[in-house]
Amino acid sequence: MEKQLIDHERVRRTPPQFSWVDHRLVRGNYLMRASAPAWALYLVLVTVGDEHGLSYYGERTLARLLSLSEDGVAEARRQLIAAGVLAYAEPLYQVLGLATAPATAPTLTSAPARPLAAAPAREVAS
Repeated sequence: MEKQLIDHERVRRTPPQFSWVDHRLVRGNYLMRASAPAWALYLVLVTVGDEHGLSYYGERTLARLLSLSEDGVAEARRQLIAAGVLAYAEPLYQVLGLATAPATAPTLTSAPARPLAAAPAREVAS
């Protein structure tokens, strides 16, 4: 199949702030190593990180952005570290380059070992 652009006005380009997502996350089966909320955290960290993958967003800010509790952010972070895609030394995060051949790591079969806690629902004013 020959691919053609659908929307010529909004062609994606690598931005100057070095944000991108490596296709090896899918092809290397990394996605099976963490929960969807953990990958949402990864996406935020990739987006806000510098050219070395470094960022220092606080737990409270990440929880708000992801609609998770602070414990949920900590569990998501733990899963990404276990998956070998993130390093953390409070308050600094580093999104790691992916290994050429991913090391064997445990995969999530259905749910993480500890459920990720969602942030409490907020009431919307009428």
